[in-house]
Amino acid sequence: MDVEVETTEAGASRKRRVHGMLKMYYGMNEEGKADQPDSADPCDINGQNFDPDVYLNKLRRECSLGELMDQEGCMVKQIRSLDSDMQTLVYENYNKFISATDTIRKMKNDFKKMEDEMDCLTTNMAAITEFSASISGTLQDQHTQITKLSGVHSLLRKLQFLFELPARLNKCVELQAYGQAVSAHGRARCVLQQYSHLPSFRGIQDDCLLIMDGLRLQLRQRFRDGGSSAKDLSECVELLLQLDEPAEELCDKFLNHAGARLHLDLTGLEAEIPPPPSPPAASASPAAPSPAAPSPTAAQTDILEFMDRGCNEFVSSLCLVVTSYQELFVSHAPAGAPGDVPRMASAKLQVFVDELAGRYFSIVERRIQGERGVGDNSLLVRALDRFHRRLQAVSKLLPGSTVPARGTQIVVRAATERVQRYLEALKSFYLDTLTDVRQALAAPRLSVAGGPGGLTPGGGLPDLLASLSASILNQIKAVLASVHLFTAKDITFSNKPYFKGEFCSRGVREDLVVSFIQFICQSSRGFCDSPGDKGGATPPALLLLLSRLCLDYETSTISYILTLTDEQFLVQHHSPVTPVTVLCAEAREAAQRLLNHYVKVQGLIISQMLRKSVETRDWVNTIEPRNVRAVMKRVVEDTTSIDGQVGLLYEEGVRKAHSSDSSKRTFSVYSSSRPQPRYAASYTPSAPMDTNLLSNIHKLFSERIDIFSSVEFNKVSVMTGIIKISLKTFLECVRLRTFGRFGLQQVQVDCHYLQMYLWRFVSDENLAHFLLDEIVGSTAHRCLDPAPMEQSVIEVKTRGLRL
Repeated sequence: MDVEVETTEAGASRKRRVHGMLKMYYGMNEEGKADQPDSADPCDINGQNFDPDVYLNKLRRECSLGELMDQEGCMVKQIRSLDSDMQTLVYENYNKFISATDTIRKMKNDFKKMEDEMDCLTTNMAAITEFSASISGTLQDQHTQITKLSGVHSLLRKLQFLFELPARLNKCVELQAYGQAVSAHGRARCVLQQYSHLPSFRGIQDDCLLIMDGLRLQLRQRFRDGGSSAKDLSECVELLLQLDEPAEELCDKFLNHAGARLHLDLTGLEAEIPPPPSPPAASASPAAPSPAAPSPTAAQTDILEFMDRGCNEFVSSLCLVVTSYQELFVSHAPAGAPGDVPRMASAKLQVFVDELAGRYFSIVERRIQGERGVGDNSLLVRALDRFHRRLQAVSKLLPGSTVPARGTQIVVRAATERVQRYLEALKSFYLDTLTDVRQALAAPRLSVAGGPGGLTPGGGLPDLLASLSASILNQIKAVLASVHLFTAKDITFSNKPYFKGEFCSRGVREDLVVSFIQFICQSSRGFCDSPGDKGGATPPALLLLLSRLCLDYETSTISYILTLTDEQFLVQHHSPVTPVTVLCAEAREAAQRLLNHYVKVQGLIISQMLRKSVETRDWVNTIEPRNVRAVMKRVVEDTTSIDGQVGLLYEEGVRKAHSSDSSKRTFSVYSSSRPQPRYAASYTPSAPMDTNLLSNIHKLFSERIDIFSSVEFNKVSVMTGIIKISLKTFLECVRLRTFGRFGLQQVQVDCHYLQMYLWRFVSDENLAHFLLDEIVGSTAHRCLDPAPMEQSVIEVKTRGLRL
């Protein structure tokens, strides 16, 4: 590649050098002009006054022998190079020299032939000139007489036309050639008025005026009938204007007759609009026919056919009327009319067009509102595109008219209403999907006994979550694909700045996508507003499922949906839009509230069992405990079920290290913070006061437990919150009861059983131990005969009850 470049550069340099030598030889400069004469130095070898003898003598005087030999060698090289260049130049231009020679030879032959033709032409022109002079000399005497006879003949033809004019006008009226009659009368009217003082011309003028009055009456009658086409109506008005009818009156009549025909078109168009559904039909299924069924024509006419008919009939007729009206009254004002006639005619036309366009737009909007389905948008988009296209013709005819802008507003409103209907469809789809999820969650209750509220730790929650998330995302994509038809490249209004930017940014992104995401978060938070005593009618599993869904939306789904929308619709944020971070924060807040509410509901369900077990028992007169109560077994079973359920959707989480003897921990009757295995031996009548004081002092320095605090998004935190609510309820119920000796011992056995299992579910086992210590201690404080059971006996009674 480098060799080729060097070869090309060398050839170009050589060519420039050869051209330079030629210019130097011919005395031309770079601009192709002759250089100024050189100096008269005889030693300038490149000058015209060069003298070889003087130059040679100068070299012999000034140069040594070696310099002379070098000068001779350099000159020989230059002569050889110049000879070679001249030879190359001759070879390169040989074909051009041959072609130039042939051209010169051909030009000589062509010029010889041209000279012969010019000689022949000169001879012919001389003969023609001689013949013309002969004719002029012969007719010189008769020229004046011929001119006079020609003038008389012309005058006689005009007089003949005038005398035959009444008969000609009658004939034209009979043949309904009104245009020819008006034209003929217009040509003769000035002459008749000029010579009206002559009796013969006055009679012709009176006859013509009588005929034209009858023609005027016929044209007025034809104009009043209004049964002709717009073209005939325009011709009739034009003829009346030529007959000096008042322009303003004709404007009003023209617009009235044209408006009557256009209103008939609108009435026919309005008849195709199906009637609105009656109230009973609104509650029926969408597929059921309405009792007040529309006519067969209306039922079979889709939105595209309707819009085509409106454009082809009404809009086309309106454009024809506007064109004819402007041609008659605005562009070519009647002769002799005042200067304000075009202004008056334009104002009347503007009012006329606005009135008809208002009714037409009302009909179109009613028809568009009838498109309530959210299926295929192609027909609606194509119909709006044709509607928008045809209105551009009105803007060209009436540059200052507001009709195109009003039509554009209809297109924008139709697109916006369509987006709102898609939003409502998405909301309805989401609620229907939640109903399906409810049914799926309720189905196992019929055959499988589970935890609180019929919950089972089955493996269906991840599948339900994946199905719910995929269904919502697929529905959003389908809606975006349908809405994207409004921004297709072949749609005229899609590229307009007043539509594309606002529609994509505000309509699609904000009013559709962002609003739907906010609706999901808002409806999810709605499940937390009315919990009730037992958590309301919302299944706890649904709360857990929705919390995980909102958390996934905050993590990735919201960013994906908004990125997809921005890329698909080329959204340019001209106006402020909702940031992704705000939506993610809203979704996380909804997930947090749902998870907190789930913890509260599950805690209240277990608390309800514990409360009833405490309130329905006579703790003073109860018998000696022989076993753990069944309700405690149910609490442990339900807690285990909830743990499995939460583990299906959330990670394990972090918990503090457990001690090796967590399941064998003992409880003191009087201490709520630390174990005292030898409490029985130290029990004395005065001990309760001392230990109660020590317990209260220790509570002052213990870490405060927030029962209803927010939980983290992991299984351990959720289970800790549920167990805190359950044990706190148990504690408060114990504080409201009075216990006997055996009642105290029964609570000891129950708490020991709970401690054997609940510690493994919480993040910190000390929290469970602390609450269970509080329960046992409060029971002892409310006991009439506080004689606790030995630890060994408690272990015997709870032995063999492991799950």
